[in-house]
Amino acid sequence: MKLIHIVLLFLCFHLNLCVSSTSDPSQEDPVDSKCLLKKYTHLSCTKVFCQPWQKCIDGTCTCKLPYQCPKNGTSVCSTNGKSYPTYCHQKSFECLRPGAKFLNQGTCTAEGKFNVSLSYGNTDSEGIVEVKLVDQKEKMFICKRSWSMTEANVACVDLGFQQGALSTQGRFYPPTDLHINTTECLHVQCRGLETSLAECTFTKKRTKIYQGLAGVVCYTQDTASPTDRSFQCVNGKSIAWEKACNGVNDCGDQSDELCCKGCRDQSFLCKSGVCIPSQYKCNGEVDCLTGEDEVGCEGARLPETQGLSHSTQEEKEIEELLTPDMDVERKWTKSLLPTVSCGIPRNMHIRRKRVVGGKPAQVGEFPWQVAIKEEENINCGGIYIGGCWILTAAHCVRPSKAHHYGIWTGLVSRVKYTTASAIQKVQKIIVHENYNGSTYQNDIALIEMKKKANHKECHFSNSIPACVPWSPYLFQPNDRCIVSGWGREKDNQKVFSLKWGEVKLIGNCSKFYSNRYYEEEMQCAGTEDGSIDACKGDSGGPLVCMDANNVTYVWGIVSWGENCGKPEFPGVYTKVANYFDWISYHVGRSLISQYNV
Repeated sequence: MKLIHIVLLFLCFHLNLCVSSTSDPSQEDPVDSKCLLKKYTHLSCTKVFCQPWQKCIDGTCTCKLPYQCPKNGTSVCSTNGKSYPTYCHQKSFECLRPGAKFLNQGTCTAEGKFNVSLSYGNTDSEGIVEVKLVDQKEKMFICKRSWSMTEANVACVDLGFQQGALSTQGRFYPPTDLHINTTECLHVQCRGLETSLAECTFTKKRTKIYQGLAGVVCYTQDTASPTDRSFQCVNGKSIAWEKACNGVNDCGDQSDELCCKGCRDQSFLCKSGVCIPSQYKCNGEVDCLTGEDEVGCEGARLPETQGLSHSTQEEKEIEELLTPDMDVERKWTKSLLPTVSCGIPRNMHIRRKRVVGGKPAQVGEFPWQVAIKEEENINCGGIYIGGCWILTAAHCVRPSKAHHYGIWTGLVSRVKYTTASAIQKVQKIIVHENYNGSTYQNDIALIEMKKKANHKECHFSNSIPACVPWSPYLFQPNDRCIVSGWGREKDNQKVFSLKWGEVKLIGNCSKFYSNRYYEEEMQCAGTEDGSIDACKGDSGGPLVCMDANNVTYVWGIVSWGENCGKPEFPGVYTKVANYFDWISYHVGRSLISQYNV
């Protein structure tokens, strides 16, 4: 018994698994301890969107080269004394050379330096916050009313404390003879991932209300006092367990908000397990990977009024903006990034309830579905993902037989061809280099179709690509998705028309297929009674899921299963999100990257 206790203590303190009850013991702990092992941070693009000056590579936000930023925007000045054409260019350079921070909007001049400092504390890591804005001669204090851990973390990082703030509360003792006019302090608003307070928005509200002054205690090893109720941030910082999953980036690297089963304090829970501040809901910017924070926002508050609920209408009217709003510039940059048109059929209608037990598809209903014809037979399906590329199962094709295959697009009936259907020749086939035919691991392949004579690109008027998912958190167990194909019915009868059926994603499929199911590479889906299922002949075809904005992603490729159409034997699919980088390596990232480009 003692040995088990020692092992649990080791896991707790060395693997970030310290789990304790919330402040209300009756409530379930909102933190997903299994997820914590992955050590997700604000740079984990399987959980969050990268900044416009970053791109997602192998699940991590990495620096773009400056020239990859959009050219539109306003010039900015860096602390290295150089001017850059846009905020994105400067942040991209800073990403590569962290010492060159943002200074101010506009071109660099000889005068003007931004400065933040702490006064009246017992050490250099604490005190009342003072700032000197670029175009101001005197230092000014910050109002306590606008100050939170979000701004405090940025201030401490700006001062060189890379783990951010410990607290916004401290005992600070300004001289008794110091006359401080607290009605003249500044208000500041940050998003929390800025590297300097200079990037945050400073305003001044003319009011006679006593406001108090903002202070901070920056996090150091001397100030840290972790307990058995502490949450261990990925950056090494310890915070109170009750602060995890409350929508506030207390860690500074966001690791306390990325592995959540629920959210505290009315913050908003994204389907991907991320808690975001409630004011990010309906703010005009998609913050959740699947966009549910911007759904149903008709009549919601305007973005510019959010975060100001503590002010009276009179205060808003006399608010003076002292610095440019770089958050607006960041959003503007995002709007200029390239996008991919995928996942929305022209004649889309929402399908509900109701391939074994499926319903016949209508022309144009599944414009990404293709049939792979070998000689005179259709034995497999595939998914159009854009350009000249088809995604299918590795067990469906052989590279040496590329010239034997034809790709039917727009096909819904084997016996009644329409003007919408057409056949394409195959240029080459790429099977995943680690495909294992005995275990069906890495059961994925790409087919490149031949371009028509005198055409530089492939274009099919009857096809629309399905989006390729980059994150395994876009969809979750119990989400309803659709499988389609020309596979046989469970009595082995041939099917002559494309059929579709609705299935549920299933978690932990090892209980059905012990020692054969690989969680990262495979996805189970089915129905409780087995009435809807993929079957022989559906292989290589799509399992598609639709996000909150009705955009369709190819979540799985029909791979294998047992006893199709029977309970307790769900279909097994290749999990496409696990192969995003492999796909993009072969087809080109710009073809399939809708986000995190």
